Amino acid sequence: MPAERFVAVAVICALMAQNCRGELVAHVQELNPVPESSLLKPKVMIAILARNSAHSLPYYLGCIDSLDYPKDRIAIWAATDHNVDNTTSMLREWLKNSQSRYHYVEWRPMEEPRSYTDEWGPKHWAPSRFNHVMKLRQAALKAARERWADYILFVDSDNLLTNPRVLDLMMAENFTLVAPMLDSRSLYSNFWCGITPQGYYKRTPDYQPIREWKRLGCFMVPMVHSTFLMDLRRSATLDMAFHPPHPDYSWAFDDIMVFAFSARQAGVQMYVCNREHYGFLPVPLKAQQSVEDEEESFTHTITEAMIDHNIKPSEFLFTPRKSQDKMGFDEIFLINLKRRLDRRERMLNTMAVLGLEATLVDAVDGKALNTSHLQALGIEMMPGYKDPYSDRVLTRGEIGCFLSHHFTWKQVVERRLQHVLVLEDDVRFEPQFKKRLQTIMEDVEKAQLNWDLIRFHHYPKAY
Repeated sequence: MPAERFVAVAVICALMAQNCRGELVAHVQELNPVPESSLLKPKVMIAILARNSAHSLPYYLGCIDSLDYPKDRIAIWAATDHNVDNTTSMLREWLKNSQSRYHYVEWRPMEEPRSYTDEWGPKHWAPSRFNHVMKLRQAALKAARERWADYILFVDSDNLLTNPRVLDLMMAENFTLVAPMLDSRSLYSNFWCGITPQGYYKRTPDYQPIREWKRLGCFMVPMVHSTFLMDLRRSATLDMAFHPPHPDYSWAFDDIMVFAFSARQAGVQMYVCNREHYGFLPVPLKAQQSVEDEEESFTHTITEAMIDHNIKPSEFLFTPRKSQDKMGFDEIFLINLKRRLDRRERMLNTMAVLGLEATLVDAVDGKALNTSHLQALGIEMMPGYKDPYSDRVLTRGEIGCFLSHHFTWKQVVERRLQHVLVLEDDVRFEPQFKKRLQTIMEDVEKAQLNWDLIRFHHYPKAY
């Protein structure tokens, strides 16, 4: 081949190769990168330890059901023992009906014995009970590690997690050991701010501002209990245990104190968070109190939780409806605005929990009142009248409230009712409401008081 033709062919091939590379580069540049898929949620094991919890399980498990977290990323570890009620059968029923939703379920029931040999009663924490509970918590922790759970959530069987996002919220804090602060009818909660050299509770000025949400955030504390989340991905947790106690442990034989000491020895700081409202827990009872006393106390916990949260019994557990009565009154009237369906539902649910049978009274809506309406009812404002507390004329809403009660009393007269109880839909009930009210009415009867009206009032409204 002549040199000129060889050079020409070489030039053509070079140009073609350059053009192909250009087209390839252009084609690659036109491709859009495929976005990576989202990460799966961390795996969580929820540890449930229940004893004589038949009264609390329906709502407790209802809150577990309502957690806004993929159920297939949750494992359930449940144990129950030493029961004098039907806790075992209730937990078994719930697990049977809901286990298909969860990644894994481990069930550890113990039918006998029904009590500890060294306990005074079902609310007494005897040494053998502490020892058994510590072993159960350790077994749950061991199971979580063996199942490669990323977290373990301990929730006492009478704690109500009313915030469905509590798992995500606590994980986002990124602590090894963190507790969502729980509310109660007193200053009691699931954390301590101070601890004595002997491991006992110590009152400090830091506690109340946190407990009353006057300081918000996450706070280092020496003790969390009842409900807390543990990040098992942290290497320090391998040195933490509920049982046996640490070799250097010398405090009282108590499950929460043993675990707090273990965390301290492992170099793990406990935290409590109150950025949001997460749930409720009852105030502990005394050792000599009964399961019936505990049920009464928990009833109040439910009614408090219902004020701002739509909690319901678990749909995976049959819960018989409590019998309702009128407490000896001819009628219990419940005044409610038709447009306030949220309050109506809340109050009807609360009455069902308390076992009260009430008759709904549609309140007069102040927003619907106008001058002609008032004139048609023959209602006129007294000249110069002002509210003695606010020094202003009455609002239409206040007039509607008065009219609601007026029409209720008219019904009492027309039906010739002798004794009635009138409630508004924003009422908050005190603990043992029924028992205390019945005692008051019995005392009034014994004293033979000539009464027309008894008003139960406290601020904020708590009857």
